[in-house]
Amino acid sequence: MKDENNSKKNSNEKKSSVKQLIAGSLLIISTVCLTVSAVYLYDTYKESKKKTDAYVSSIQNTVNKGESDDINNNPNKELNQEGDLNKETDVEKEVDSETNPNENQVGQEGLSVDGNQTDNIDKEQVATDIDEIPDVKKVPPCKVKGIYVTGQMAGTTNNMNNLIDLVDTTELNTMVIDIKNDSGEITYKMDNELAKEIGATFKYISNIEELVAKLKEKGIYLIARVVAFKDPILAENKPELSLKNADGTIFRDKSNLAWVNPYKKEVWEYLVSVSKEAANLGFDEIQFDYIRFSTDSGMKQVSFGEEAKDKSKIEVITEFTKYACEELQPLGVYVSADVYGTIINSEVDAKIVGQSYVEMSKYLDYICPMIYPSHYANGAYGINYPDLEPYLLIKKALDDSKKVLVVGEEGEHQAIVRPWLQDFTATWIKQHKKYGANEIKEQIKGVYDAGYEEWILWNGSNRYTKDGLEK
Repeated sequence: MKDENNSKKNSNEKKSSVKQLIAGSLLIISTVCLTVSAVYLYDTYKESKKKTDAYVSSIQNTVNKGESDDINNNPNKELNQEGDLNKETDVEKEVDSETNPNENQVGQEGLSVDGNQTDNIDKEQVATDIDEIPDVKKVPPCKVKGIYVTGQMAGTTNNMNNLIDLVDTTELNTMVIDIKNDSGEITYKMDNELAKEIGATFKYISNIEELVAKLKEKGIYLIARVVAFKDPILAENKPELSLKNADGTIFRDKSNLAWVNPYKKEVWEYLVSVSKEAANLGFDEIQFDYIRFSTDSGMKQVSFGEEAKDKSKIEVITEFTKYACEELQPLGVYVSADVYGTIINSEVDAKIVGQSYVEMSKYLDYICPMIYPSHYANGAYGINYPDLEPYLLIKKALDDSKKVLVVGEEGEHQAIVRPWLQDFTATWIKQHKKYGANEIKEQIKGVYDAGYEEWILWNGSNRYTKDGLEK
């Protein structure tokens, strides 16, 4: 009986061993199959990802491939506001006028304000399609309704939050922010070799990346203001690039500020390098301000060097405009420039500052004439006192713009006109009025009635009239 039991036990153990062997074999076979399948799927994924990454990379490479003038509410720093701006003698005249008490008061509190068939894709066709992808702007153009913001203001949390709230609660959708101001300062610690060498970088904006991200999240269109040829820092530290008097000394305007020479290509390269940094940060547009020559009376004594012998002021400013647009537009940013409003219909003024409204418009995405009523001489456009007639002045100036920018040859590019309007009171001129909600609305109506759709408000202290804006 015991042997029989042992025999049964041995038989059961053998059966159990066979079962275990079979189970183990099946487990091994399953593991191998799963491993082979995983390797196959991974290889397929890698191949697909390579194609996808190549396409995405090509898209990314393609996409990534103000003069609101420093009047700071006081235009008398440059042009005579009492004389006829269309007369050369008056444009060049030096005027010692009362300075606007609000000038340069920045950073202050208070606003009035799939496919699964990847193996069947023709690789050569994919490569060809990628190569043919055109340069694409980062964002579609919007109808800009904007405000100017200094670097100091942009760097202060409370004040900037007030401005953001102003944009959030009104028709505004755009901010023009100083990246390189009219003192030659870069408003954040930019990683630019020449800027660092000459001590031009400042920390007004402590975290520019964070600021840009915040504004982008709000859906705000961002314009980087880059002041061009009024650059005391570059001129003083690189005198070979400055405007020089006939005796070889550095030219300085009536405010004792040095300017750089627009004929110097090294200056062009510096301006574009700064602009490229702003583009890489995520700004949608680069706007050049002071893209002109000084109008100071001392300019009569300036020698522009060998480069200027066979080239006029208008020619060199136009050449810089073309160069900047060719360098920057492929990066996916729009390019604009601020110009004097009087150059629209005055050849004399255009020659003095070097700005041709028509020629610059052939290259720019946007041209921004400063048509502040307070900037026009008494009698301009038949208006006795332009500052007292904001609607009429804006309408007449922009009507002139339409006449000047007639449709050119078929296919010829022409910039969109986006004027600067004033949101400040010109206390320094005799016949002026306090600018409030009604005056802002009148100017905007003048823009629309002239057939244009965009505008930007200027106030050097960044105090804007909320009641003058639509909700």
